[in-house]
Amino acid sequence: MLSSLINKAQGFFKEGHERTLMMKKNVFYSFLIKGVGILTIFLVTRLTLHYVDEGQYGIWLTVGSLVNWINTFDLGLGHGLRNKMAYSLALNERDNIVKYISTTYAILFLISSVSFILLTLLGSFFDWNELLNVNTTVNYSIWPIVVISLATFCSQFFLQPVHTILIATHQQFKSSLIILVGQIATLIIICMLILFTKSSLIILVIVLGCTPPAVYLLATIYFFSTSLREYLPRFNAVDMKSAKSLMGTGSMFFFIQMSGLVLFETDNVVISKVLGPANVTEFNLTFRYLSLITLVFTIMIAPYWSAVTDAYAKKDMVWIKNSRKKMRLVLLGVCGLAVVLFLISPIFYKIWLDDKVTIPALLTFTMAIWLVLGAWQGIYTSLLNGIGKLKVQLIITVIAALINIPLSVVLLKWIGTAGAVIANIILLFIINVTLYYQVKLILDEKATGIWDK
Repeated sequence: MLSSLINKAQGFFKEGHERTLMMKKNVFYSFLIKGVGILTIFLVTRLTLHYVDEGQYGIWLTVGSLVNWINTFDLGLGHGLRNKMAYSLALNERDNIVKYISTTYAILFLISSVSFILLTLLGSFFDWNELLNVNTTVNYSIWPIVVISLATFCSQFFLQPVHTILIATHQQFKSSLIILVGQIATLIIICMLILFTKSSLIILVIVLGCTPPAVYLLATIYFFSTSLREYLPRFNAVDMKSAKSLMGTGSMFFFIQMSGLVLFETDNVVISKVLGPANVTEFNLTFRYLSLITLVFTIMIAPYWSAVTDAYAKKDMVWIKNSRKKMRLVLLGVCGLAVVLFLISPIFYKIWLDDKVTIPALLTFTMAIWLVLGAWQGIYTSLLNGIGKLKVQLIITVIAALINIPLSVVLLKWIGTAGAVIANIILLFIINVTLYYQVKLILDEKATGIWDK
C-alpha cells in the first residue's frame, strides 16, 4: 500500500502539461515553506506582545500600514515586469528580459531615494502623536519611529523585485523561502531582545524594520549569482524607453494597487483614529490568525498568474478554462478551512495570546467572511491580471476605495472594530460580482467594449 501511495505521488508530479507540472512543484514546496512560516509568525507575535504592550504594538502596526503605501510608488512596475517577463519567456524573447529587469531596478532606486527625502521633510511638519491618537499610549514623540520605518521600507521597496523575477521564472517557492528566512531571523532577534534588553518600542521597530531589507539584499546577491545569473541587472542595460512599455500595463496595476491600499491598508489608521491603537492590535491579531485562509489559497493559485500569461500568449484558452475550474475547487476547500478556524478560534486565542488581548467573536466571524471573499476575488484577478484585462478592475476598485473610508468610520462608531471589516465585506462582494461577470464574458469569448479591456 505504501509503495502504491509513493507511485501515485510520483505520478502526480510527473503527469500533465509542462506548465501544470511547474505549478504543482511550486505549490508543494511553498506549502512546506509556508507551514514553517505560519508557526514562526505566531511565535513572533506572541513574543512581541511579551516585549511591548498592546498599545505600543498597535502603534507599530499603524505606522507600518502608513509607510506600506510606499509599495504603490513603483507605478505598477513590479506587476508590469512580471507580465513582461512571463510573456517574453513564453515567446522565447530572452534578450529583452535583462533590459526590463535593469530598468526596473534603476527606476525603483530613484523612486525610493526621492520618496524617503520628500516624505521625511513633509512628515516633519505633522504631530504624529495627535494624528494617530497615541498620546494616551506613550509619553514621547513617535516621529523617530516613523522615520526609521520609512527608511527600512524604502530599502525593502528597492530590493523586492527579486520576488517578481523568481515568480515570473516559475520559482515561486524560492520567493516564499526569502520571506521565511526573514521571519526566522526576526524570531531569533526578538528572543535576544527579551533576554538582554528592556522593553523598547524604538528597538523593536529597528529590528522588525531592518531585518527584511537585510534578508532581501542577501537573497538578491545569492540568486543573481546562481539561478538568476543570466538575468543579472546591468547599468548599461538600463533603457528608459522600455520604462514606457513596462508602465503601459504597469500604470493600470498602479492605480489598482492604490485603490486596494485605500480599501484594505487604511483600516489600521482609521481604527486608531476612531477607536485607539489597542483596537488596531485586536484587528491585526484576528487578521493574522485568519490569514491562514489567504495563505493557503494564495499558495495554491499564485503560480496561475504567470502561467495564464504564458497560456494566453500561446492562445491556449482550454488550459485557462480548466485552471478556473481548479481554482474554484480550491476555494471550496478554503471555505471549509474558514469554518474550522472560526470554530476553534476561542481555544487558539487562549493558547496563543494567554489572555493578553480579548478578541470578540463578531470580529473573528466577519474577518473570516472577508478573507473568503478575498480568496474568491483572487480567482478573477489571477485570470484578468495574467491576460492583461484590467480596466474594469481598475474602475470598480477606484469606486470602492472612494466609499471605503467614510463607510468604515460610520460602521466603526456603530459596531466597533468589526465595522471596518463589514465595510470591506460589502465593497469586496460588489467587486467580485463585477469581475465574475467580466471573466465569464472573456472565457466565453463574448466580451466587447469595456469588458474586453
